[in-house]
Amino acid sequence: MATTASPPRAAPARRARRRLGHEQRRAAYLMLTPAVVHLVWWIGIPTVATFVLAFTHYDILAGTMTWAGLDNFVAIFGDELWRSSIWHTVVYTFFTVPVAMAIAVVIAALLNTKLRARAWYRTAIFMPHITATVAIALVWMWMFEPNIGLFNWVLSWFGIRGPAWLVDPAWAMPAVILMSIWKGIGLKMVIYLAALQGIPQDLYEAAEIDGAGPVRRFVSITLPQLGPVTFFVFVISLIDAFQVFEQFYVLTPDGGPANATTVMTFEIYKSAFQRFDMSTASAQSVVLFAFLLVLTFISRRATGRDDVH
Repeated sequence: MATTASPPRAAPARRARRRLGHEQRRAAYLMLTPAVVHLVWWIGIPTVATFVLAFTHYDILAGTMTWAGLDNFVAIFGDELWRSSIWHTVVYTFFTVPVAMAIAVVIAALLNTKLRARAWYRTAIFMPHITATVAIALVWMWMFEPNIGLFNWVLSWFGIRGPAWLVDPAWAMPAVILMSIWKGIGLKMVIYLAALQGIPQDLYEAAEIDGAGPVRRFVSITLPQLGPVTFFVFVISLIDAFQVFEQFYVLTPDGGPANATTVMTFEIYKSAFQRFDMSTASAQSVVLFAFLLVLTFISRRATGRDDVH
């Protein structure tokens, strides 16, 4: 006698899984929508507009726009002040990024040991990062004050007459660099500290058995293990340094004495919001973007890393 085969029981299960998959994707799209809208509206559209305006003559008051080609780029590179701002940005980055990274990794290594009250030390070092830059700059402005400031007061103990930090063209940039190093250590320290806690302790124990001291273990084990993290910290520090603005704006208004602290972002600010020359500001922003892109590519090639794991 022939028997009728019952429909496979797997079919309803597959339909249920497909229905669940559709619902999960729909929920994911709904949750991603605010972030995508924010990304497109506040980042995507302004970025495209910046690149478009960089190649036009745009009169913001009259509302007219004409094609300019490369005229804006020729004009800004013919401007001595813009070329100086590029140099000042490079100098600031060169001294700020490696010094802050070196100090941060040493502090992170020290705070990764069994140190009494280390949680308080970690909090104290991280606090400048979450404190408003303007508030910090105002405090440091008092510290740099020539007559009653903290730095010159300490120097007077050793019979040294301190400089007029923020009004002397020779000392204005070092003063801002000093404050930026102090402020930037906290975030780098936290990143390094998290990476240090992921290094296997077996490596240190084996090195200690072989007779390696703390310095040798730090150089031979810690630093190589921190390679990918160091690259990540370097890239974000590089981008942050090229985008610096607040401390220069507060400590050395109008570009500092004799334009000694005029950086690229400050020139972009002046072009856009003081002279209302949006085309020039857009061209300067494109150049800044190109600098960051090239420097990031060079750093990746120099470290031999195509990605960060």
